[in-house]
Amino acid sequence: MNISTTLFDVGGLARENLSSLSAADVNRPPARRQGVSLSLEGLSKSFGERAVLHDIELQLQPGEFVAVVGRSGCGKSTLLRAIAGLETVEQGTIAVGKGAIGSSIRIMFQEARLLPWKTVLENVALGLPRSLNAAAATLNTVGLGARANDWPAELSGGQRQRVALARALLHEPQLLLLDEPLGALDALTRIEMQQLIESLWLARGFTAVLVTHDVQEALALADRVVLIEEGRITLDLKVDLPRPRARGNAAFAALEQQLLESILHPAPARHAGKIAAAA
Repeated sequence: MNISTTLFDVGGLARENLSSLSAADVNRPPARRQGVSLSLEGLSKSFGERAVLHDIELQLQPGEFVAVVGRSGCGKSTLLRAIAGLETVEQGTIAVGKGAIGSSIRIMFQEARLLPWKTVLENVALGLPRSLNAAAATLNTVGLGARANDWPAELSGGQRQRVALARALLHEPQLLLLDEPLGALDALTRIEMQQLIESLWLARGFTAVLVTHDVQEALALADRVVLIEEGRITLDLKVDLPRPRARGNAAFAALEQQLLESILHPAPARHAGKIAAAA
């Protein structure tokens, strides 16, 4: 299993100014890497006597972007943590690619979780201390190349999340898990980060799973939006809109209304466990 939350300090990293790095390496764009398929079969999870996931079935194609929405406590983050291997499940299987979990997986959380005693560049290069050129190039990709030698405390919340994103991307993940990484950001910074994530996903081709409370965010980014209610998937909504998504147009508004209605006014059939598929 090759999963990282990119939180671990696995060795010292010598301070190195960007001026000593190769300009060609710093500015070289990464090669596009195909994402992997993801298959969840019969996943069930309980905390004590409280069941939080019930017989989850979900299939993702390589390179697909799926958002998971639902009310607080419905099981969204537990599902993501189970995919990442951070939670065990009582029943069911998780397959990434052609086998069990074993491909390159990275996860981003709502908090950037940067080490305050390391510079921005050192935080990005955690786990890969000999890859300063690649770390600097990835910082350029997220628009923070000029802040490489700054400390995390000198950055805004949005900038810290860009560093966390760069840290995940440095490992060239085939599956990127996003656990409400933009939830604490202001509205404008949030939209900028959404656009950045979308552009990197389009450029790199990884598979992505986003957990979010923001219906507009889900519709702006995802190919499909999955709704979880009381630990069950009750809606799988295809978002067949051109990119970049125009949030003010009628088609986007209609999907937003459909999704909000499903969340705010769940039908009895969905509570019974039936999954609604919408085109």
